[in-house]
Amino acid sequence: MASKPKTKGRKRGAPTGGSTRRKPCYFCKEKVEEIDYKNYNQLRRYTSEKGKIRSRRISGACRRHQRQVAVAIKRAREVALLPYAVN
Repeated sequence: MASKPKTKGRKRGAPTGGSTRRKPCYFCKEKVEEIDYKNYNQLRRYTSEKGKIRSRRISGACRRHQRQVAVAIKRAREVALLPYAVN
């Protein structure tokens, strides 16, 4: 009885390689040091339609600026500049 060869765990049709280029961080490109919670129009780009904070993978922000974006969004929600959830 011959057994099936084991696969590596990769799904069918999954892209191979991994040299996909990430888009550069907007804040690094514009040389922004600190992200202001009062600039809610800019912060709105980093929230989904339901009001969730977008991940780094989707937003394209670097690690440092993604943390600042998350804190700024939370502060803007606290002072009612951004909604917690959209109905």
